[in-house]
Amino acid sequence: MGEVVNLRQARKHKARIEKERQAGENRALHGRSKAERERDRLTSERADRFVANHRREKTDDPGER
Repeated sequence: MGEVVNLRQARKHKARIEKERQAGENRALHGRSKAERERDRLTSERADRFVANHRREKTDDPGER
């Protein structure tokens, strides 16, 4: 005869393992340091300013440069 298994506990154990696997994937995809986020933000702002300054038609919005 095999080992007696509590199905409720087995389901919970399986769910915990799946949650931990998903958390690991999310950390790998989205886990960035504050310095990396700041660097990406500054790079994006620089690119936006470059494009805005090289437009042929200037906008009338004073906040837009």
